[in-house]
Amino acid sequence: MNKKLLSLAAVGLIGSSTSLFAGPIPYPTPGVENPITYTFTAAASGDLIGYFAGSTASYTEQVGLLDNSVMTSGGYGLNNKTSAIGSSFDFGNVTAGDTLVFVLNLISPPIGNAYSDPSLNAAFDGTTTGHNHIYSTAATAGQIDASIPAGTYVAFEDLPAPSSDFNYFDDTFVFTDVSTTTSAPDSGSTMMLLGMAVTGLGLLRRKI
Repeated sequence: MNKKLLSLAAVGLIGSSTSLFAGPIPYPTPGVENPITYTFTAAASGDLIGYFAGSTASYTEQVGLLDNSVMTSGGYGLNNKTSAIGSSFDFGNVTAGDTLVFVLNLISPPIGNAYSDPSLNAAFDGTTTGHNHIYSTAATAGQIDASIPAGTYVAFEDLPAPSSDFNYFDDTFVFTDVSTTTSAPDSGSTMMLLGMAVTGLGLLRRKI
C-alpha cells in the first residue's frame, strides 16, 4: 500500500473512532414528560465523582448532590458554561445505601433548582405537584466521551413545566458508584383513570 492510501486509511480510522463518542444519550420520546421516577442510592462508601457529559442549555447552570436530604460537602460544580466534556467533580463522601438526589442549580437566570426527585419540584414548576426533570440510564465506559467512565447517566430538563419542552438534553452528567431503581405508572392504573374519565364524560353529557 502506498503512502497516499495509508494516509487515507489513517484518516478513515480516526473518523470512525471519533464517531464512537456521540455525545449525550438522546431521550427516546422528546416532548413527552418522562413517566419514570428514579431513586438513586450510593452503591459504595467513599467520594462520589461526577463527570460533565455535555450541555445544550442557554442558561448557566451547575449540579449538586443531596445525600440523605443534606447537601454534600463538595457543594455545586460542573458549570455548563465553563466545564469541558469529561471534566470531573468530587461531590464529597457518601455511605453505601444513602439516598441521593441530584440538583440542577440555575445560576442565570436565577429561577431555582430542579431535582431528580419529582416530589421536590413543585416550587420550581409553580404547581402543587412537581414534574419529572430528569432522564437516566446506564452509560458504558467511553460511550459519551473517551474520558468518561461507566456510570449512571443523568440528563436534566431545565425549563419549568408547563413551558418545558421535555427534551431532557439540557445538562447531562455521568455519576460513578450510583445504584438506581425505577418506578412508573402501571398499565392497570392508567386504564382505570381513563375509564373513570370516560364514565364522567358520559354522565356529564346525560345531564346536558
